[in-house]
Amino acid sequence: MKGKNGGNRNYDSNNRGSCNTDILYMSDYKWCHGPKCHKSHTQDRVRGVKGSKVLRTRKVAQTKWNTGDRRNMFSYFCSNGCYNDFANANIDRIVAIAPRNEPLETPIDVVKEVRQNSWDNSDYIATNITERGVDTQTE
Repeated sequence: MKGKNGGNRNYDSNNRGSCNTDILYMSDYKWCHGPKCHKSHTQDRVRGVKGSKVLRTRKVAQTKWNTGDRRNMFSYFCSNGCYNDFANANIDRIVAIAPRNEPLETPIDVVKEVRQNSWDNSDYIATNITERGVDTQTE
């Protein structure tokens, strides 16, 4: 969906570089997928009026840094902790999506050379590893 300013988001500002003046609409958020996000006792999760307060899952803003080609874990999780909780709870299903039955290998050249420290003129061996050829990884 193209926004007002030709980008992928709905910004209400012509000053696209400033996060202080751009407005994100509710459709520009997703709820954190962390299974325990609503259990963390932090002030920003407390919602409701006196007598009927709740801890609520955080919203994750969908910005130019975590959408489109830059989509990553922070598109769906509010923190590393929530991401880890989700991954640990679903690890068997995650691995079943793309099982690894054999190792991946990348051909390399290993070159060792003697170099000299500039501060005390002592010799040391530097090991340079460079990739060559084609990876065995297929995607």
